[in-house]
Amino acid sequence: MGALRQPRLLEGEALKRAFTARAETLGFDVVRIARPDGIPLAPERLKAWLADGHHGSMEWMVETAERRADPRILWSEVKSVILLGLNYGPAGDPLEALALKDRGSISVYARNRDYHDVIKGKLKEAAGLLAAKGGADVKVFVDTAPVMEKPLAQAAGLGWQGKHTVIVSRDFGNWLFLGAIFTTVELPADAPERDHCGSCRRCLDICPTKAFPAPYQLDARRCISYLTIEHKGHIPEDLRSGIGNRIFGCDDCLAVCPWNKFAQTARETRLVQRDDLAALPLAELARLDDAGFRARFAGTPIKRTGRDRFIRNVLIAIGNSGEQRLAEEAVRLLDDASPLIRAMAIWALSRLLSASELAQHAEERRDRETDAEVRCEWERALAGQEAAA
Repeated sequence: MGALRQPRLLEGEALKRAFTARAETLGFDVVRIARPDGIPLAPERLKAWLADGHHGSMEWMVETAERRADPRILWSEVKSVILLGLNYGPAGDPLEALALKDRGSISVYARNRDYHDVIKGKLKEAAGLLAAKGGADVKVFVDTAPVMEKPLAQAAGLGWQGKHTVIVSRDFGNWLFLGAIFTTVELPADAPERDHCGSCRRCLDICPTKAFPAPYQLDARRCISYLTIEHKGHIPEDLRSGIGNRIFGCDDCLAVCPWNKFAQTARETRLVQRDDLAALPLAELARLDDAGFRARFAGTPIKRTGRDRFIRNVLIAIGNSGEQRLAEEAVRLLDDASPLIRAMAIWALSRLLSASELAQHAEERRDRETDAEVRCEWERALAGQEAAA
């Protein structure tokens, strides 16, 4: 028998068209290609950002800096980087929940399924075409590997990094999840996108905690998203009031971008906002134990904080609420097993109770407190009330 005829592999523009069509069928809203050497300024910019300490406690940013700054160091065989965007635009104003002081505001991206799970499956399916039709090796990434998706997305023409450092698209505003596929096949690269922010600074001016020391620079140590999600310890006292009722992430700088006038509501059903996650009753959340927390937020990004950090955030929102009826929830948490929670319960009560009421709770607990940070929180709370008297 003669040799079996092998299917002809696609190359260049033909492979790019076939891949783009497949990605769009899978639900991706935009597909662009960057060269692996397309972000030459990234290494120095990343180095300067880390040197300024703007990464906060995210030490993994330092540990992976070299690989993060250059795709070719992460994978020496990469010839093309494919950037894919999935729209998660909200149906309404994401900032409406901020006015509901007895409820907790959750960032839009976390109001449904964990986007990592949704996107990674789609990326793997799309990448399969490159292997089957192009004979290429591939690696897929969604936000958890040392990949600088935002500079690469700008280099690929998908959007530009706005003054708030988030990718802005002329078609989808701020509301795009990004995924990346590294491949050994060479695909025609797209032209980079230029900056369209102009003189606008709405995203900078609205930030409640002043996390932008300058346009295009973010100090994560002051960012509410970092503080409520990534930061594992006690949140600095001077930043707590600015957090308001934001208990997981923050959308302020995204929501005010004028380019959102072109934004569309998410098509992917697993990313459409769940009504029960838009504005959650603080009293209900404060009562969650570990099992309750896991059950309540299973499958969502919220689960990543763990119960203790989440309740820490809830207590800050309770302290900012001005709702005296929520004080009983904080009182109950004064005896929680977690020092993180006990400390924030003290702070919340210092804003909701009278000096005499707070002093009574301190008298019952302060001397038997074993955690130094919690004892300091008692001292600050009592001193603050004395000074205000």
